[in-house]
Formats: sequence, structure tokens, C-alpha cells
Amino acid sequence: MAKLHSRKRGTSGSKRPTLKVVPEWVEYSPHEVEDLVVKLSKQGNNATTIGRILRDQHGIPQVRTICNKRISEILEENGVKVQYPDDLLALIKRAVGMINHLQKHKSDGTNTTKLLHVESKIKRLAKYYIRKGTLPVDWKYKRESAALIVK
Repeated sequence: MAKLHSRKRGTSGSKRPTLKVVPEWVEYSPHEVEDLVVKLSKQGNNATTIGRILRDQHGIPQVRTICNKRISEILEENGVKVQYPDDLLALIKRAVGMINHLQKHKSDGTNTTKLLHVESKIKRLAKYYIRKGTLPVDWKYKRESAALIVK
């Protein structure tokens, strides 16, 4: 989506290598990794933050190669239900910040345009999650209720 709403040339760059086998320097078993994921989620972290903590503090490069499951799948198996996906929640937080900015600075035209862009990304992503079954079929994005979703 980088090319859609900006004058930039896209999102080329280095990509994270996908690991096929578990590196020999990883000290954790799959059961220990699942326990860590559940423990970190009970502390209030979302799936993205859990992955970052496991990478930086515990030396686990990818949970998926060790456990053959994603972090969100591990959380679902252990009864931790996530109401909104991380990427959708991040976009809604960004939109709420822009809405708050526009309430103070009503004549900021650039922010108004970019808010429309962010909201269109939210609607596109929501359409995908509704189709996938993550969000309910009758879910709609509304500016008035966006602040309640973030809190």
C-alpha cells in the first residue's frame, strides 16, 4: 500500500529470511515457547509485541519454525481470544490520533487527506478480516466508535 497513497516508489528492501529448520543455537523446546507466549499474553502483550520480546530477550528467531504454529494460533488454543487483529488495531490507533489532531487544528488539509487514506486502509483490511471470519459480518468502522475500540 506504499505506492497507493504516496509519491514513493514502493516497499523494496531486505526481507526477513524464512527459516525452514530450527537453528541449533535455539535453547527452547516447542512446549517452553508456547508457555512463554501464553505467559507474555497474560501480561497484556499483543502478538506482535510477544514476537518482538521473544526475539530480543529470549533469542527465539521465529515461533512458527519451532512450534509449527503462529503466535495467534497458540493464543487461540490456550483460550486467549484477541478481539481485533494487531494491524487493524494499529491503523485505528493512528486514525484516532489524527482525529484528535483535527479537533485542535481544523484547517490542517494534509492531515484531513491522510486521515481519509488511513480510513480507507482500515475499511479494506476490515473487508479482508470479515471475509476471513476474524471480524463479525456486521462490523463497520465509525469515527465515533474508533476511540472506544482503542481504549
